[in-house]
Amino acid sequence: MQMLNGSDGHDTNSSALALENKDNMSAGSASVERELASTRRLLWGEHVKEDVFRRWAQGFQFSPDEPSALIQQEGGPCAAIAPVQGFLLKILLSETPGHSFQDLTSEKCNSLLVRAVCTILSQCLAPKYNVAVHRKSDTDAETSSGHTVSAEEQSCETIEHFHRRIEVHSFQTLSEVEAFYTRNIRILKDKYGVLLLLYSVILSKGVATVETELAELSDPLIHSTYGYGSQGLINLMLTGRAVAHVWDHDQVVGGLRLRGIEKQNDIGFLTIMEHMQYCTVGSFYKNPKHPVWVLASETHLTVLFSLERRLAAPETAGESAERIFRSFDPEGNNFIPSAALQDVLCAADLVSEPEYVELMRRKLDSENLGIILLSAFMDEFFPGCERGAPDTFTFHHYNGLSRSNPGGRVVYRTGRAALLECPMRAASTDPMLTCLQTKWPSIDVVWDDGQSPSLN
Repeated sequence: MQMLNGSDGHDTNSSALALENKDNMSAGSASVERELASTRRLLWGEHVKEDVFRRWAQGFQFSPDEPSALIQQEGGPCAAIAPVQGFLLKILLSETPGHSFQDLTSEKCNSLLVRAVCTILSQCLAPKYNVAVHRKSDTDAETSSGHTVSAEEQSCETIEHFHRRIEVHSFQTLSEVEAFYTRNIRILKDKYGVLLLLYSVILSKGVATVETELAELSDPLIHSTYGYGSQGLINLMLTGRAVAHVWDHDQVVGGLRLRGIEKQNDIGFLTIMEHMQYCTVGSFYKNPKHPVWVLASETHLTVLFSLERRLAAPETAGESAERIFRSFDPEGNNFIPSAALQDVLCAADLVSEPEYVELMRRKLDSENLGIILLSAFMDEFFPGCERGAPDTFTFHHYNGLSRSNPGGRVVYRTGRAALLECPMRAASTDPMLTCLQTKWPSIDVVWDDGQSPSLN
């Protein structure tokens, strides 16, 4: 592995990129070797299954059926691909609202890809940007040039071979990184593009910094057996911080300070695991700055997005309180046990002293039925509260796995959403709806093709 300073290469299909400006090679290459070895351990652990490495060895390639949709070839790398897709869509929706997705040229999509990658790198807040590049072997060069290479030859490269051919180019500014990727787009699109981005993020941020943020976790960022990315890796790609949790701010649990999301994020994150009560997603992820959310099932990541900017508005105090109230009403009955009122008021950051709670309990449950209605709660604490989000809007959904799309075509699926008066109570039969209801408890969606998209 070699350490190079920022360069002006134009050819990543041969060893030309490896040789350019070789006189500027960093004198500290031994320390970079150590950093690279530490990056490998952080990502993969001590042992890497060949099958897991092979599944992550892909580039960022666009669907022939949807110009701006990235294809995921096999299970695993969605932890990198879905965040890149999310930031790509954020940029696209911000700049060209109402633009037809089908009209996008390959040059425009490549530009969006580079800018999405640079956005992810910018969140690392690094003093300099270290961009990992794979110096191609003759076999790889022939494959990129269109020559036929046997399956045996293509699969023979191991992680050891991959690491020996990594070079790192160092840049002082993000504009230099963007120019470099633009000139050398094959770095991202060829076989190891996804992995090279992961390495670039960690090398730019610094292994020690990532390890400090992970704090209580010791497992590798990529599961050694199943190959999926950890929550720490997903958070690193989405926020620039490799924290292990998805709640707002830090929480102290059993005397340990567990790190969460520190501020409102550019794009959001929702997970079906919250419905299963394995985690709590905070407002910073549920209410991002842009109407783009990465959706998590138990094993896969997809992306939901909308052209409706009002969906990105921060929750009003009333909406937050209603969401908290409904979290104490898992059956969707629109009431809670009166004994739960103090917990609801405390969670909603309202007055929760026992004397006041007892006064409110008697008022809201005047007939002493043992329940408090949602409508009575909202009328008392948030009279006249209006929703920040519209009652109806259109969603689009992306799933990069061909096998998870009708006909094997990776395209955006479109649905018409409505926020109803009462929560949907049969959500558990539809994983997509179940996931969305962790943010919008009363949402229902009718998809244009009559079938709910797969989260897997």
